[in-house]
Amino acid sequence: MTTTSVPGELPSSAMTDEAYGALRASAALWVGTSVLITNQLGQVLVQHVDYRDTCLLPGGAVDKGESPAHAAARELVEELAITAVTDRGLAVDWVSANSTGTAAAMRFPGEILHVFDGGTWDDDRIGEIRLPPSEITAIEFVEPARLPDLLSPPDARRAMSALRARINAAGTVLLENGLPIAPTVLDRLGVLQTARPTYRYPWHQGPAPHDLTVTQVWAWLFAPDGRVLVLLDPHTGVAILPGGTPEEQDQDDPVSTLRREAEEEASARFGSPLLLGHVTDPAARRGYLRYAAALIGVDPARPDPATGHTYTRILATPEQTTDLFDWGPAAADQLAAVHQARRQLGLPRAARQPVTQLTGPTAW
Repeated sequence: MTTTSVPGELPSSAMTDEAYGALRASAALWVGTSVLITNQLGQVLVQHVDYRDTCLLPGGAVDKGESPAHAAARELVEELAITAVTDRGLAVDWVSANSTGTAAAMRFPGEILHVFDGGTWDDDRIGEIRLPPSEITAIEFVEPARLPDLLSPPDARRAMSALRARINAAGTVLLENGLPIAPTVLDRLGVLQTARPTYRYPWHQGPAPHDLTVTQVWAWLFAPDGRVLVLLDPHTGVAILPGGTPEEQDQDDPVSTLRREAEEEASARFGSPLLLGHVTDPAARRGYLRYAAALIGVDPARPDPATGHTYTRILATPEQTTDLFDWGPAAADQLAAVHQARRQLGLPRAARQPVTQLTGPTAW
């Protein structure tokens, strides 16, 4: 029997099955898996191991005749004693032979590495973890921005790309040496590479007490499809909601602050706002108000006079938005208030979908 479908060979040529098999075997790559797991605060599970000085995501090599999904589930049992379904891929990474600094004696031919979504684990699930007697010395949930400090550069690139793919909800992404071959706006700006804004303060419904100094006024501004406007710093990828600090010209009116800041930062206009509530910094007696409103439109982006930055504007679901902040356990309470306001505004719940960048003027 002869075979003609050989890459790089003329269509008229022919090879024996044996020669074709030898050719394909000479181009063989390793196959591996890893699993991206987060806790309810959006922190990523990493493993400390006894055979290298950098951390790893759970995972390992795919055994002969084994599927990558089966290997990922097996590794979770072996490394964490957790049984889980691994049926959602986040990324497939082509790792070149010269990209990892592997010892020459290993004759590393390159690798195809599959990253699966292990989901978000609550405290009960995390409490079920049992480490093996060797190899895994400890596990830790870390902020995404710490991954480059703890993982090797190739592993960190892959983990960050997979995490952005999970947030972006665009399906499995293709990587080359840890970087997407079709980068999204989250990839281009390096979102999560810089520490997430942290406001781990209690959430309260309704207006702030009179003795509390209001230092920030932010808004969840809804597009008609139920997504909200988020601003990304063009230099760091750090996310902010439209809004800012009260100024004298606002005459102690939070809504005036909000309209001015939304115009300055995002060139955004919105309808009548609803007060959602506030978060408080008890140590400093400071409050941060949160509103919700329906967007009317956005004009061409321009530099924010306060920072000089022209923010990148995206539409994201409320759930995607909370992934970009470190708000602690109170994030769930604020998210519930956001959806209550969305219903009051008569807007639908946004479907899970990729974020959208707003590049030009838009009216709703």
